[in-house]
Amino acid sequence: MKILLVNPPNSGKSIPEEKYGIDSIKQIFRGEPLALEVLAGNLYDFEVRIVDLKAAPDSLPQVLAEFKPDIAGITGVTCEANSVLEIANEIKESCGSKIVVGGIHASNDPNFFNRSQVDYVAIGLGKASFRELVLALNEGQKDIRIPGIAATSPGAPLAYTPRKFSSSDLADEIPPAYHLVDQYRSTYYLASLHLDMGFVVTAFGCPFNCSFCCISGLTGGRYLTHKTDTVIRDIKMLGDLPVIRLLDANTFGDPEHARRLCTAIREAGIKKQFLADVRSDTVVKHPDLMQQWKDAGLRAVIIGFEEISDEGLKKMNKSNLASINTESISILHEIGITIIGDFIVSPDYDENDFNRLGKYIKDTAIDLPMITVMTPLPGTKMHREIQHEIIINDLDYYTLTNAVVPTRLDEKVFYQHYASLLREGHTGAKL
Repeated sequence: MKILLVNPPNSGKSIPEEKYGIDSIKQIFRGEPLALEVLAGNLYDFEVRIVDLKAAPDSLPQVLAEFKPDIAGITGVTCEANSVLEIANEIKESCGSKIVVGGIHASNDPNFFNRSQVDYVAIGLGKASFRELVLALNEGQKDIRIPGIAATSPGAPLAYTPRKFSSSDLADEIPPAYHLVDQYRSTYYLASLHLDMGFVVTAFGCPFNCSFCCISGLTGGRYLTHKTDTVIRDIKMLGDLPVIRLLDANTFGDPEHARRLCTAIREAGIKKQFLADVRSDTVVKHPDLMQQWKDAGLRAVIIGFEEISDEGLKKMNKSNLASINTESISILHEIGITIIGDFIVSPDYDENDFNRLGKYIKDTAIDLPMITVMTPLPGTKMHREIQHEIIINDLDYYTLTNAVVPTRLDEKVFYQHYASLLREGHTGAKL
């Protein structure tokens, strides 16, 4: 049985560019499709290919003509959901393949893919469940009932058994199939910072429940960690790549696991630089852990500060304080770890709000601010709370750089302020 795994092309539309000619807001980083590499690794006894349409956007027709897959698995985030459907339709018409859609949008809004060109939706982590589905299809089973896998039924609600995710879903003993993207490897870099990097995952999920975040849909709200030996194996598989991005929602969600992993990296003699995600309250509670990781090669951390006021954080159910954010910045500066700070601009912002955020970023010397626009992603608590306010339902615009609810300021003025913040924050940014 032949299986094709597809990473969709860069998708999404831009209101500020289309309406006002502001094109500086676009932020594209091309990284390897680790989720597909993980799936492919667990299909070790089948013929599997990965096609990365972000790296080679026009390559799908040729791949389909040559490979003729029996099954095609397509992943995608929310702004890629429409593209995923188009790809599914192209593959179905070309090869008649069974189409399986998974990824973050499918996990949070599975009914969106309850369409005729899709056969199954994989909800949540798919390393184990997708293999179970492939095995069932290979055996010719018809009435397939696998927790976390929904057979589509256009015109009727999806019916499926939610999966109770556990460590067995990580299949630690099976490594990612990194070799399946060798032909694209030279394109995986952060161009603005001239960094070649590889991706490794140490944990899935997050123990917190911010209202805007879609991460919990991957694991049903659980936080699952890979064994340290598994992570060390995967790092070594990436050879001489100098930078490893630990592609977790929260690498330090379990501080003791993070401590063990740090020790294992040093004992293995690994000399690489790492980028990882951490919460500011973890930094404040465990500055010694940050220092240990700095000594082991931690170059930069990505922190979701989100807002600069307690009121703003409370609205997001962030379970944190603005003072903790500021304290964490001081700690990281003292240790010498670069800070990539995530901030979320509310469509309700006025000029004073933009100015305050700009001043905070400058005063605290955030090395690289990453600023997005508050977006109620389908399936999140925020979407359920404010869906009546949404004026743009086309998911192509759910790029986190468009306001899909009304802005308090004139729309053009809002985007001008937003573009100015991005421009100021990225001037001279270094990692």
